[in-house]
Amino acid sequence: MTETQPFRLATGGLVDRAAPLNFSFDGRAITGFAGDTLASALLANGVRLVGRSFKYHRPRGILSAGVEEPNALVEHRSGSRREPNSRATVLELYDGLVATSQNRWPSLRCDLLSVNSWVSSFIAAGFYYKTFMWPASFWERIYEPMIRRAAGLGRTAPAHDPDTYEKATAFCDVLVIGGGPAGIAAAVAAGRTGARVILCDEDFVLGGGLLGDKADIDGGSGVDWTRTMAGELAAMPEVSVMGRTSVTGVYDGGVFGAVQRVSDHLPEPLPHQPRLRFWRIVARRSILAAGAIERPIAFGNNDRPGVMLAGSVRTYINRYGVAPGRRAVIFANNDGAAGTLDDLAAAGVDVAAVVDSRDGSSAAVSVAAARHGVVMHAGAMVTQAYGGHGLRSVEILTSDRQRERISCDLLAMSGGWNPTIHLTSHLSGRPRWDEAAAAFLPGSLPPGMTVAGAATGNADLNACLASGAATGLAAAHDCGFSGRLPSWRGHGSGDGQCHQPVRPLWRVPGARGKAFIDFQSDVTTDDIDLSVREGFGAAEHAKRYTALGMATDQGKTSNVAALGILAEITGTDIASRGTTTFRPPYTPVAIGALAGHARGMDFHPRRLSPAHPFETEQGAVFVEAGAWLRAQYYPRPGETWLQSAEREVRTVRGGAGICDVSTLGKIDIQGPDARAFIERIYCNNFAGLKPGRARYGLMLREDGFVLDDGVTMCFSDTHFVMSTTTANAPVVMQHMEFHHQCVWPELDVQLTSVTEQWAQFSVAGPLSRELLRRVVDRQHDIANEAFPFMSAAQVTVAGVTARLARVSFSGELAYEIAIPAQYGDSLLRELMRQGEAFGVCLYGTEALAIMRIEKGHVAGGELNGHTTAADLGLGKMMSAKKDYVGRILAQRPALRDPERPTLVGLLPLDHGSQVRAGAHLVASGRAANLENDEGYVTSSAFSPMLGRWIALGLLASGNNRTGEIVRACDPLRGTESLVEICSPQFYDPTGERLHG
Repeated sequence: MTETQPFRLATGGLVDRAAPLNFSFDGRAITGFAGDTLASALLANGVRLVGRSFKYHRPRGILSAGVEEPNALVEHRSGSRREPNSRATVLELYDGLVATSQNRWPSLRCDLLSVNSWVSSFIAAGFYYKTFMWPASFWERIYEPMIRRAAGLGRTAPAHDPDTYEKATAFCDVLVIGGGPAGIAAAVAAGRTGARVILCDEDFVLGGGLLGDKADIDGGSGVDWTRTMAGELAAMPEVSVMGRTSVTGVYDGGVFGAVQRVSDHLPEPLPHQPRLRFWRIVARRSILAAGAIERPIAFGNNDRPGVMLAGSVRTYINRYGVAPGRRAVIFANNDGAAGTLDDLAAAGVDVAAVVDSRDGSSAAVSVAAARHGVVMHAGAMVTQAYGGHGLRSVEILTSDRQRERISCDLLAMSGGWNPTIHLTSHLSGRPRWDEAAAAFLPGSLPPGMTVAGAATGNADLNACLASGAATGLAAAHDCGFSGRLPSWRGHGSGDGQCHQPVRPLWRVPGARGKAFIDFQSDVTTDDIDLSVREGFGAAEHAKRYTALGMATDQGKTSNVAALGILAEITGTDIASRGTTTFRPPYTPVAIGALAGHARGMDFHPRRLSPAHPFETEQGAVFVEAGAWLRAQYYPRPGETWLQSAEREVRTVRGGAGICDVSTLGKIDIQGPDARAFIERIYCNNFAGLKPGRARYGLMLREDGFVLDDGVTMCFSDTHFVMSTTTANAPVVMQHMEFHHQCVWPELDVQLTSVTEQWAQFSVAGPLSRELLRRVVDRQHDIANEAFPFMSAAQVTVAGVTARLARVSFSGELAYEIAIPAQYGDSLLRELMRQGEAFGVCLYGTEALAIMRIEKGHVAGGELNGHTTAADLGLGKMMSAKKDYVGRILAQRPALRDPERPTLVGLLPLDHGSQVRAGAHLVASGRAANLENDEGYVTSSAFSPMLGRWIALGLLASGNNRTGEIVRACDPLRGTESLVEICSPQFYDPTGERLHG
């Protein structure tokens, strides 16, 4: 042992003792070595208590040395990088690592919620199904807040995650999952044929079980063989070894999901380096060589710190050079006890006894015990562990039914091994029970997958090497490659557990104290008993009743033992009980890894208008509109958003303003049947639309509800350009393509979305014509008589072809000018330069919304998919002389009901009162409840022209209720106001300004 790390062996292990690393746990400064995990470094420093259990808050220590760890969950890092539920057993140590215990208050050693253990009889499995039912009024005020405070493990980060995540795709001939002896042998055998091979291993060092057990291969150590093979794989050009990579799921078509921990072993990622990378691996053949997971045994207080899995004890000794205790007891039902005893003795640990549950034990264990002078108890069992924050002793029940108490601080237990076959079941495969192996083995496999090594149920080193080489070569052959079968001979210290049949020991009969099956969910053997007594004896039912296997470890150490206990209780065999369903992911995956770059403003691709750079220069505040970023308003120093919008409205109505409408959908429609196609798509008449003119159109869905609206320009009898709303542009294009291809394939017409090809600007206001005259080339006459309202024409701007339409969404004299996208920024700059003489301003979507509400024009709030043309006051547009999409279903009685909500204007009686969109409309004198709800406010704005708040809404029988007073109730915000029903046209109702 060393002075600074009292449980670190003086020699041995694979850690780099020349590279000390400083870290902290619960604020305590500690030292470890490069190559340590957090768990091994804590054990080296004598830290046994690392956490508290979920429900009872019992003290917990380190149980295992791998991904199956249910106890040693910590908060990794701090601040915005804090990550809860990090497994200390796989958390690679680095200098400056900060870890904090979780699920305790106020401290780890003094957790007040450990009082739950004293009331455990009241909070047994399923108590939440029977409790908190009465009185009902307590649920929201007391029960739910209390449960939410107690629920969960760990704390999320308090701030935005500063790290980045990536997603990538890789293709290979052979994917090998697992970097132990079988996985390495498979990768080498396949790689030597020239096949493209990817070897994924969740550890940061290849070797798997060879790192934790002493082994000899071809006369050298298992570690040396691993290093030699790793060097050979690294030199193969078609082989990729992906360390720190967990394959988490199997999907159709040979697709696998994998998470690569790119920089979790660093204090923070290097510049431009992601923290995690999620791989989509497409493989022609796959080999599962994921090894096996050791089973614990259920006995009284088997969760005390110091009770560990025997294989993990060997790993801490041989790989990390750490003695997990000073005085040990071994409790096992297999010959692996012999290897554990040899390793403990070699590490200088005093082994007090070997407790073998088998009646006659075996020659291997007996010989090992005699060789080391250790007391051997055959046919005995450990019934209870004693200790608080650490193990102090165990009680055993000998073969002659005598109870004996043995002092120890370490109990190495082994109930056998479960092959790690989770990935074989992700495509609905069911494992099969094998009596000889006393374990579930792979059943039906995903297409193209084979299994090698300990995952087959045989952990003998020779068998692992042979099966790995054979499956690797066979997989390469299946992909068209040829080669020779490599051969290695090996022997491992853990081989003894493979040569003798294992008699399962799920629980110790008559054990005293709580005997835990699922350490992370605090599920005990008594909980399983209770589940069966209450009728939940099926595997899936017991899982849900007790929460067994539903924590972050997904029951890796508990599920099979629970099935065995269910079989014992019900008097059936374990094979007939079936298993619970394995689902992806195999290990927890950070949501950030699944999202990759798709977060925040990069959640989906952002589309920017051609004039975005200039708008940014002008200080625009942008808002998401569909897939686009649109300028919302252009603030000046000291202005609020509302003041900016009001200023922009006044400027437009008093002079001229420019709005970027490039984001509106633009669909170019050409062909001999273009007009006929548009006639069928729109509900209003387009047969009479002449070249050089534009018309407002209303589009219905097949069910008769409004889909979208827009303006269509006619440039010739065979050429039209249709505009759509920004948000609905993709939907409209899809709608039109469907009808073109599937409903009217006989029409000779072509549709092309040209939204990105044209920049487009709305120039609105009384001076808009004068401004455009300075920009549009002089040969084009845009005087009122030559270019009246709803005119459209091809024009030129500085010799560049452009399109000009006299249309208005603001109710003012207005035009929309479109130019090829590469000239969009220049055109806007020129418009602003020429407009300086007119006091022109840029205006955004806020000002646009105010002006359209003032004019009663419908937009997103009204075009919500639930309204008909009649609801919006546009019923007269529906032609009675032609057929069109939605005509028949629009005639349904419910859609023609005169009591349907229709579009109305709303004016607060109190001029200073604000009416918010979403407020419900209720008749005066009636209670504000669902039964009396008559409609709602769809859009609202403060009108600078009227000096008051105005709103649009949908109100039952709204057409017949002008002048009536109703209540606008907003229970979400706690406001209510009286409003008068009026015409939706608040400003310039006769349209004089439009035709100026």
